[in-house]
Amino acid sequence: MSGTAFSAALRSAIATSGLGLDRIQARLQDHGITISVTALSYWQSGKRQPERQSSISAVRTLEEILDVPTGTLLGLLPPPRPRGSTSRRRLDDRSRRLSLDDARDVSLVGLHDHCVVTEGDLPGEGAHSTVTAKAVFRARADGQDRWLLAYRQDGSDDEAPELTALRNCSVGRIEADPTTNLTLAELIFSNAIDTGETHLVEYSLSYRHDPCPDTRKAHFREFWEPIPEYLLEVDFEQAHPPEQCWRYSYRNHGGTAESQDVTLDDLGRAHAVAVDFGPGVFGIGWL
Repeated sequence: MSGTAFSAALRSAIATSGLGLDRIQARLQDHGITISVTALSYWQSGKRQPERQSSISAVRTLEEILDVPTGTLLGLLPPPRPRGSTSRRRLDDRSRRLSLDDARDVSLVGLHDHCVVTEGDLPGEGAHSTVTAKAVFRARADGQDRWLLAYRQDGSDDEAPELTALRNCSVGRIEADPTTNLTLAELIFSNAIDTGETHLVEYSLSYRHDPCPDTRKAHFREFWEPIPEYLLEVDFEQAHPPEQCWRYSYRNHGGTAESQDVTLDDLGRAHAVAVDFGPGVFGIGWL
């Protein structure tokens, strides 16, 4: 059965619980949540995924019913945030209407994401996040001079995240597909590198979170090839700490979802490290 990281984790959790979809629906109803058996079936098959706020709330309750750690399922819902950098050749079928292609021989060998979350100044504005990324690439062939970055934004009515080149790179061609909210952008290296050589770049992505206080938020990366080390830091305003914070991961090719609570330090920061990770998804989620 094909599907997504979320659907695979949901199928696994349902199978482990021993509950049928009818019983799960009934228990959701006991919590005042109405979800059809058909919707639950679609979620676990990957045909659809929860998107509306009512559905997100249902997933939170599902975690309790299925007795899985907080964030195990929520964290695997692709959040409307920048997707991890990936190869154009590995993007899903929905991206094929975009023409930018990545046929270059470059590997991502190290990545450090620093995400700063600030609350909006106006009521209902929602939080803002700026992710500053430092990435190290190694060439597998001579003359490599770029990397293709893929990321998504919220719904079609929202502005796409703002991409800014900060160090040792510039922004090249950009293509966006409003039907899938997918954007592809070239990061052009300041100089070409040959086989075995490395290049460090720094760039940032700025975007907004849903203003609804009950909406789960996250920053994650999807890696299509193994990465030696990925460090993710998330800084929250000390006056507005999250109620919950967790790191989560999901390895592709039949792997199981893993989730663990993250404790903020004295400055309101959370961090998580992935070593020799991938292919798969790794991120930090919060409420």
